[in-house]
Amino acid sequence: MVFAVIVAGGIGSRMKSADIPKQFMELGDKPIIIHTVERFIHSERIDRIYIGVHPEWIDYMEELLVKHFGNSDVAVIVPGGKDRNGTVFNVIDRIEADYGLSDEHIVLTHDAVRPFITQKIINENIDAAVKYGAAGTAYNSIDTIVMSGDGEFITSVPERRMMYNVQTPQSFKINLLRQLFDSLSQEEKNTLTDACRICTVRNQPVYIVEGDISNIKITTPTDFKFAQVIADSFKE
Repeated sequence: MVFAVIVAGGIGSRMKSADIPKQFMELGDKPIIIHTVERFIHSERIDRIYIGVHPEWIDYMEELLVKHFGNSDVAVIVPGGKDRNGTVFNVIDRIEADYGLSDEHIVLTHDAVRPFITQKIINENIDAAVKYGAAGTAYNSIDTIVMSGDGEFITSVPERRMMYNVQTPQSFKINLLRQLFDSLSQEEKNTLTDACRICTVRNQPVYIVEGDISNIKITTPTDFKFAQVIADSFKE
């Protein structure tokens, strides 16, 4: 089976919105997270959607699902963890409880605040996870990237052709991701908050699925302005 895991456990501190986490902010005629859920509902290859939500916002998330879809059964809501991996593995624990263990189970982990994911990206993530076991979405960097050891002076300038901007989904065979995570020390678990990085430190190849510049992550007020423009363009 193929599962979508929408990670919505954050509180949106960088958005500077004291009232509501960014994933619940209205974008056009509906909250950002509802846009995101719709993208996965429209995929014929996703068998079940899970949403990892901060415990304080679970009731609110359930109300949104009922309001916009008529019921809350379109997705399973799971309490989020203390960090991204905590949320992802809380959901994986629930998937395993609901459907058991299987080498065939695939999970696509996606940011709740990336509402413009395409069906092409979803399909290619599924195909890559089936074939390679692990995949990450990224696109070649448009800008030159520089490195700085002290934040004041340029240390090095890597070749742009080798630099990629990372997006989500990140997609895996569930049993493989569980095995890699369980192999980490507690210190590694505390520092390796990105699932693809867990793979790389354990020498597990991660296939690159080509992303899309429109698959933005709405993190700051400026991101939100760009998202409004993209959302408006879909209405035309």
